[in-house]
Amino acid sequence: MLEPVRNAPEQGIVQPIAEADRIAVIVKAVVRAAKAWNLSNAEAAALFDVPSATWSRMKAGTYKGVLDQDKVTRASLLIGLYKGLRLLFNGPLTHGWPKTANAGPGFNGKSPVQVMSEGGIPAMMKVRQHIDALRGGV
Repeated sequence: MLEPVRNAPEQGIVQPIAEADRIAVIVKAVVRAAKAWNLSNAEAAALFDVPSATWSRMKAGTYKGVLDQDKVTRASLLIGLYKGLRLLFNGPLTHGWPKTANAGPGFNGKSPVQVMSEGGIPAMMKVRQHIDALRGGV
């Protein structure tokens, strides 16, 4: 696993979101990141920890549910990672890095998407911190 970045800022408490307009914006941003990274429906659903049918509704813009604390946290991490990659890389790695096998510490030849899917929120946080550290933003 990736080692956590030392002296990382404390994370605030993430609150569930029930307002339809806010949910729509968050879901649209997560879908945009998944599309940019060329994630399959199964990969995107795994990262967001929803059933494939729910991901399909999110992708189609017909999702009517709420976003619990887990989903808001995942969305925040994915959107932050998307932004961090755009700031760090110029070129194909901007969108290709999440699915590229990585030989670096903590990845063991797996892609960041695989690491995050297998490790859930803790792994997502470490991948996000990794990108932030590469950017010098921590």
